[in-house]
Amino acid sequence: MSMGSSFRVRLEDESSAAAASSPGAPARSFRQRRRNRHGRGLRGDVIPPHLAGARTRAERFDEWVLESAQRLERLWGEQIQTYQFVVEEIPPGLEELARSGGPIPLGAGTASAPNRPPVITIYRHAVETAARSLVPVSELVHDVIVEQLAILMGMDPETVDPAYGRFRPL
Repeated sequence: MSMGSSFRVRLEDESSAAAASSPGAPARSFRQRRRNRHGRGLRGDVIPPHLAGARTRAERFDEWVLESAQRLERLWGEQIQTYQFVVEEIPPGLEELARSGGPIPLGAGTASAPNRPPVITIYRHAVETAARSLVPVSELVHDVIVEQLAILMGMDPETVDPAYGRFRPL
């Protein structure tokens, strides 16, 4: 007789799982099978999906980047449509930058290359940390995008968007 417990994981696709269950019973999804320890099951979402609190911080940040790109598209038209906007969590080499005491980049711009469009990258954690409730994060996101776009276009940020920097603390 064994004193230890055993644990087995079997990965199956839905068709083989349905065939393995009792015949005639339809396969149930995870949400239908899941029960808490009192047998009441899942009660539903805590916040309905149509409210703002249902989105994660990353999803809100992605929406701000999209809104900023749409705002610039209204100003510049088709010239902006060739650019790609990418959100990354942290800048590459962040440990070395922090160790050396250098400035942490909020975004980066990569010029176009053959078979690759120009890319503007925004670093989510760096932007959220830099905002620190002094500046609305959505406006700081827009300012970072405008700065990177201005560098790639060879212009001043105020030329790219006249509203650039209006929320900067004095």
